[in-house]
Amino acid sequence: MTDQLEADAGIPVGISACLMGEQVRYNGGHKRSRYCLDVLAERFRLEPFCPELEAGLGVPRDPIRLVGKPGEDPRLVGTKDPSLDVTERLAEVSERFVEQHRHLRGFILMKGSPSCGLERVKVYHDNGMPSHSDSGAFVRALRLHYPELPLEEEARMNDAVLRENFITRVYAFDDWKRHVEPAPSHHVLLQFHSRQKYLLMAHHVEAYRELGRYLADAGRRPLEEAMQHYLQRFMAALSRPATRKTHANALMHVLGYLKRSLDGEIRQDLLAAIEDYRQGHVHLAVPIRMINHYIKRHGSDYVRAQTYLDPHPYELGLRNAI
Repeated sequence: MTDQLEADAGIPVGISACLMGEQVRYNGGHKRSRYCLDVLAERFRLEPFCPELEAGLGVPRDPIRLVGKPGEDPRLVGTKDPSLDVTERLAEVSERFVEQHRHLRGFILMKGSPSCGLERVKVYHDNGMPSHSDSGAFVRALRLHYPELPLEEEARMNDAVLRENFITRVYAFDDWKRHVEPAPSHHVLLQFHSRQKYLLMAHHVEAYRELGRYLADAGRRPLEEAMQHYLQRFMAALSRPATRKTHANALMHVLGYLKRSLDGEIRQDLLAAIEDYRQGHVHLAVPIRMINHYIKRHGSDYVRAQTYLDPHPYELGLRNAI
């Protein structure tokens, strides 16, 4: 019942408040995201947050920027008034946010923001000249204190592969939060790995092998240590977008569970669909839909349970574009 109530309420995902249409930017404006509000809000319970506002900066406000040297954590200082330094304030706000939001399954960020930018945020020399690029201060805190949390910029989700990757990670992390964390055990950890096996293979085959070996004797390790190691490695592996080659490899492994149940002509049709996908002639939805058709009829409980076959709601159409 608890799982159903959570599903009905939507998966909790954080989002930069300006993307929700809230007028919290330095100039009093917003960056309302139609995709987040019109599409993702039907599946996710979006929880807006603006670290700069939380740190006490008003609206409108003097803009801030990252200042520092390569190899050092940049500071957050005023663009017009360099004596304004909110580095420590924003660090405290960010750490408190993580402490209070461990329930989140992901966070959608605002591009280019000195606090919320995921990457390629400009860092300046003290003299005001551009130096290099880094992540925003809030993002660095999230990565430090909540490294397993899926992060993505709203603008980067215009890329179909990155969009599908982020949403896949959110649903995988939600699986962990709902089915592993409430009653952790070595057995539950093994069950999670079992159903995520081919999803992991499609994203990072080396991590798939490594974590398989790790779990072979994880029962000898303290449970908390095993869970922490597994989760961080698993989520890091999923953050690497799958390619046509790695998807095709995972599909071939899944197909192996059907080879004795299907006649030669059907097997050839499925192999042809996988090859068409690998060569870029069709989208991933084509071989997945065909394989799912036969998995439902002839597959074992083990292969039917693989999240790789349905990692996110079909209605989102994410695999129709990759």
